[in-house]
Amino acid sequence: MRVVRLAVGPGAAGRALVVARAFAAAADLGEAAADQLAVVVEECVVNIVEHGRPASRTRVVVRLSMAAAGCVRLAFSDAGVAFDPRAAATAEPNLERGGGAGLALIKAWCEIEAYERRAGRNRLVLRSRS
Repeated sequence: MRVVRLAVGPGAAGRALVVARAFAAAADLGEAAADQLAVVVEECVVNIVEHGRPASRTRVVVRLSMAAAGCVRLAFSDAGVAFDPRAAATAEPNLERGGGAGLALIKAWCEIEAYERRAGRNRLVLRSRS
């Protein structure tokens, strides 16, 4: 298991990406699975920082572990606004801004195992499909 606590800010997604790549290498994931893991981790952290608006002194906690059948379990905890991705509609990409596909990718590549809001924090648990 790998756990990292990231300071909220512009470098959080980059640091999360480094952790995801190191985890994938240590777990000997194939190239495609490692790439998908990196995208999912980066998208989740970017969404938390950009859209969740957590206070600047808080941390985003990312936990990565191996699950059954070679799948990866990802858990994210943050103090941003409540957001349950199970209830969110996936929008078409925003061609002007260059974004908008992240949630659709996350839902395509991962199963959402759980979401809860407790004690002012969101907790999202995903499991990769491969």
